[in-house]
Amino acid sequence: MFSSLAGVIIFGSDQEVAGVIRAIRRNNCTGLFSWIGSDGWSARSLVFDGHEGQVEGTISVQPRAHPVEGFDAYFQSLTVYNNTRNPWFTEFWEHFFNCRWPGSSVTPYNQFTKTPCTGEEVITPETGYEAEKQLQFVSDSVMAFAYALKNLHTDLCRGKPGICSKMDPIDGAVLLNYLKNVSFRGLSEDEFQFSENGDGPARYNIIHFKQISQGNYKWIRVGEYRDGELTLSLSDVRFRWEEPDMPLSVCSLPCSVGQAKKYVEGSKCCWHCFNCTKYQILRYETTCYDCPLGFLPNSDHTQCEKIPLQYMRLDSYWAIGIMIFSSLGIVITSFVIIVFLKHQDTPVVKASGRELSYVLLAGIFLCYAITFLLIQRPSDIKCGAQKMGIGLCFTIVYSAVLTKTNRIDRIFRSGARSTKRPSFISPKSQLFICGGIVSIQVIFSAMWMGFSPPKAILYHPTPDESHLVCAASIDATYMVAFAYPMILILICTVYAILTRKIPEAFNESKYIGFTMYTTCIVWLAFIPLYFTTTDHDEINVFTMSVTVSLSATVTLFCLFTPKLYIILLHPDKNIRQPLMNHSKYVGNNDIRVTSNKAERTTTISEARGLYGTDLVILNRGQMTRTTPELASPLQTSSPHQRSSILVDSKPYG
Repeated sequence: MFSSLAGVIIFGSDQEVAGVIRAIRRNNCTGLFSWIGSDGWSARSLVFDGHEGQVEGTISVQPRAHPVEGFDAYFQSLTVYNNTRNPWFTEFWEHFFNCRWPGSSVTPYNQFTKTPCTGEEVITPETGYEAEKQLQFVSDSVMAFAYALKNLHTDLCRGKPGICSKMDPIDGAVLLNYLKNVSFRGLSEDEFQFSENGDGPARYNIIHFKQISQGNYKWIRVGEYRDGELTLSLSDVRFRWEEPDMPLSVCSLPCSVGQAKKYVEGSKCCWHCFNCTKYQILRYETTCYDCPLGFLPNSDHTQCEKIPLQYMRLDSYWAIGIMIFSSLGIVITSFVIIVFLKHQDTPVVKASGRELSYVLLAGIFLCYAITFLLIQRPSDIKCGAQKMGIGLCFTIVYSAVLTKTNRIDRIFRSGARSTKRPSFISPKSQLFICGGIVSIQVIFSAMWMGFSPPKAILYHPTPDESHLVCAASIDATYMVAFAYPMILILICTVYAILTRKIPEAFNESKYIGFTMYTTCIVWLAFIPLYFTTTDHDEINVFTMSVTVSLSATVTLFCLFTPKLYIILLHPDKNIRQPLMNHSKYVGNNDIRVTSNKAERTTTISEARGLYGTDLVILNRGQMTRTTPELASPLQTSSPHQRSSILVDSKPYG
């Protein structure tokens, strides 16, 4: 872990650091370390003389001091004779000149020399004199106390010479306050005052030990620190002559983007990097945080950004395709409505059940129109309209179809069992039945919306996705809206099967049957597709829209194409005609209409079609109408002859 550490900050005296440098040389570690030194040993010859290769590249600080004017002349004039007030000056003299002053006691400075001191020695640069470079701080310290005492004396003694009673003794706490507040220009001409923390002025030179030329080492000034501001000329810094680049010294490299730190136990400088997950941001350098649903980290993993919402957009290919299909269906449906309105008094339109046909066409129109609601951006109101409308349009269609098939079945079953006309087969009755069937869906949808209010929500199938959808589409509860129409489809299919063998003139049941069979196939394909695409908005909406429109298209083409064919292409057939031809079997009774001269036969009267005639049954020699009035008896054959079935053309409205 620590193999990349190359920088060493070392505090110590010049003697201590010199020992470290010698150890570096002995262990052949020269060039492995770069030093950052304190002012206690930087630029000291004891450290770097003879060890320039080991010290090369050192950056250190030195207090910035100016020479004290007049001190060199004063100090060089001192001798043992004129400086008797300093009891240690004799020892300094012995150490400096390597001699022993007569009569002095044995000290570490004279015990190894026998040369006597004469007192005539002179302190000069030639004899080894060099002033202490930080002498300014000594003078500033002395002058700070002097100014503090002077200010204290002025305030307490009011100019009285000597120490007055208030200063005898001096209160140290009071003197400290005066000392903190001194301000003066020192002997070096620098301003001096203490900081708020009680420190002297922070003025340092940044020095660097480097090779000026090959083999020529020198300490140079590369910057300064003054009044809290650091100035450093990195272009002048070169740690190794042969390696101009800055050395790399780290316990751990900075973590990459999206990585958090895990500090090594007991260390604040060393750590391991670990990756935040794809869905996390680095809020603090040591902690990853999960983005909430609907948000993902930005590229730097510094903040969570909202995921763009996904929903069916009107300019998507899915929406354009289904809108074209539905628009075409609306145009065709409108055309059929116009044709029926224009020819509403013709036999084909009346025979098809004019009022129910309009109801059926209105439902088909809504099936196409609901597509434009399904592809809109979801909102609470639109989701409510979808919940109500998507089942209602189908209910309108299949309630009309069910009413048609039910009426056909009741007419023929009643005719086979009784001479009484079936109830509720008039247009008003049929509309009332159809309305009742639709009202059940309306009530059911209203209750559903009451228990489960429509709501547009954000759905997140994966943390990377944010879908704006109606809540009902998430758990496939839209199938609740289809439950009732599906029941109607099943009932219509059963009726289509039951009425598949009725006379040819009533063959609309065949088209209804084909419609129901095809619709069942469409819905059987839709259900699994719907449940498997709930996580894909566009496909899900497209599937539902296509199914609704396709079901409407099947109904439109199967039930109305034959009628349009006659109305538009063969208007000559749009007239009253016999409902049955001779030699046709009728239903399950297997009763034949004959034309034998020996038997009296009655031809089938002109009819207006399935929904515009009353059924007349000739049963055992008597003909009766399926109207409230009873026809007069008509003997047609001997008792042993087979009965005949006739249909009268009397309209019911």
